[in-house]
Amino acid sequence: MTDRAWFDAAKGDIPQWAASMPKDADGTTIDWDWVRSLDLAHGVGTIPESTPQSIHDALKADYATRERLESIIAQCNSAFMTDFDRFIGSYRLPRALAYANRRLNDNINTLLHLGEQQHLWAVSRERRGRATIAVLKPYSGSGPSNDDQGMLDLSGEAGGTSAGNTAAENSDVKFPTTVALDDVQDRTAAILDARAERRKAQRFQKRAGDAAMARANLSGATSPGGAALPGGAAASGNATGHHPKPDWRDAYLPGRDVDAVMGIDIETTGIDPARDYIIDVGFEFMNMASPRPAGEPETYAYEQGYYAAGDAYGQSRLAFGVPPENAALGNALIAKLTGIDVRGRSSEAGYRLFDEWPQAQAGLLVRLTQQPYVAHNATFEHSWFMLNVAGYAESYRAGRITIIDTLPMSRQWDPGAVPTNEHPYGDNTLDAYAKRQGALDSAHNERHLGLEDSHIMLVAMKHHLAALKAQGKGPWGSTGRAGVGGKSCGRKR
Repeated sequence: MTDRAWFDAAKGDIPQWAASMPKDADGTTIDWDWVRSLDLAHGVGTIPESTPQSIHDALKADYATRERLESIIAQCNSAFMTDFDRFIGSYRLPRALAYANRRLNDNINTLLHLGEQQHLWAVSRERRGRATIAVLKPYSGSGPSNDDQGMLDLSGEAGGTSAGNTAAENSDVKFPTTVALDDVQDRTAAILDARAERRKAQRFQKRAGDAAMARANLSGATSPGGAALPGGAAASGNATGHHPKPDWRDAYLPGRDVDAVMGIDIETTGIDPARDYIIDVGFEFMNMASPRPAGEPETYAYEQGYYAAGDAYGQSRLAFGVPPENAALGNALIAKLTGIDVRGRSSEAGYRLFDEWPQAQAGLLVRLTQQPYVAHNATFEHSWFMLNVAGYAESYRAGRITIIDTLPMSRQWDPGAVPTNEHPYGDNTLDAYAKRQGALDSAHNERHLGLEDSHIMLVAMKHHLAALKAQGKGPWGSTGRAGVGGKSCGRKR
């Protein structure tokens, strides 16, 4: 069990957050008294009676709570990173909110499953815009129904008898004849799409303002034609003649003096760090320029027998669990992708949860701050560490963490990453990048386990940097950077 005292400490930070962040990510004024009232440690979900209307009402209440929590969590990163006066001293409140939201999400999935069992609805998981959501439809076994109507007849008069109705006939509890479905639909996709549209409008407004300033010869006085962007398309071209456009990920590119790094990869139960759990962490170290440290073990046995440790050292594999409610539901997609079946990873089976294990978080943080860490699509790992690792957000804001990403290395510096109809920016998956750089045999695929994926990523990075140096490209090109490179905050290079 986790030390519950930190939840009280997190709530003690509310005045700092309230002063700096009055509104959430959707522009709604935050009711901080409501936040203060939540039992973050023991759960914010609703446990209903087993009647159809109670299940419906509990799901409706949980969806509303999740929407409020996630809108607050989504705004916390921006508020914390732009708090230049350092009025907000700690990121533990967002971590506590995310902790509670994960358990709430488990409760929602349990209610969805319970509703299916009682034939209140049928659940399908559908991709809608930026999210995959649970879509509820009338249970087909209850007789003809209109999907657009959003109501399920439990009276049995329209045809077949539902399991829920049978339960009602055998009980003293009077079940309602209908359960509304339109007010228990997952609104995540609509919320995220609306949020993205607002950000798009804000960016457009800013660009228009900048252009107006330039036309007025204020910001563009010394460069009427507009200055070329650093690392622009003309300077970034690769051997194929394809010139990738500058991208915000370019800030994560390594510099020409990069050497000792730690590669890391995590496996999770989903893609949302405020809803899902870290279940596997793998990391290892490798020097990009200097010799491998003397005294390190010469060999390491990876799961893939054809992997050779080579220059890697300090390998580590960490396994974590999930709450019993999450394990009970299973996760077929993650089991197929990684081979990890969460049904056997319950905390009741002896597995520790990463977000309840301060010592594991502290040990990982030490390693993340000792040297730059490398990940493929590093913003994924970064977002999970922000909401799971105590002290990570504070260390990152203070400039003690440097992040290097092999995804923009593939996109900007790999001649094989050419645009296609299937991959408009080139195929920059870790699997494709590792194969092009000779780190993974074409007959095999990315394993989707933390340590194995960290290994092929570092091998690919080392091969790639050696080739770029020999060609005078990448970090050694005209737009390359001296120093370690990578993304960090709070310090200048």
